[in-house]
Amino acid sequence: MSEAAAPDSLIPYDEIVQEALRAVVGRVLGEVERGGGLPGNHHFYITFKTGAPGVDIPDHLAKRFPDEMTIVIQNRYWDLRVAGDRFEVGLSFNQVPAKLHVPFAAVTAFVDPAVDFALQFQAQADGIEPADTGEPENDAPAVEREDGSNVVSVDFTRKK
Repeated sequence: MSEAAAPDSLIPYDEIVQEALRAVVGRVLGEVERGGGLPGNHHFYITFKTGAPGVDIPDHLAKRFPDEMTIVIQNRYWDLRVAGDRFEVGLSFNQVPAKLHVPFAAVTAFVDPAVDFALQFQAQADGIEPADTGEPENDAPAVEREDGSNVVSVDFTRKK
């Protein structure tokens, strides 16, 4: 019996999943916007590609972070606005206020350390590749099925 390679999918599952997970980020930020602030101890680390299409940040930040930067939304932020495909927020960098406009397609990571919740994404913009962050420590290995296809298990439980 010869092993046949799995056929290429005509359905872009990876893109669909990435888009759905980015919608989680939009919904969470939208709830914070509508609620007038962060509930409880929640706070967010959001990493995004600074050179992605639609990203609008001050020049001094683009020079300092030519590939990717991480922002913290916690105590000192203002004017959080969420649209269907992007968010904007005011933050201070070394006592200098700045307004950032970030499309969700540019986001590569979203973390809420208060509840050990994290999402990691592939960059969606053409020509922009995600940074190599090494092997993740919490992903389960792919399971080889009898039919030769790969199944990846996803564990949404909290870390203990």
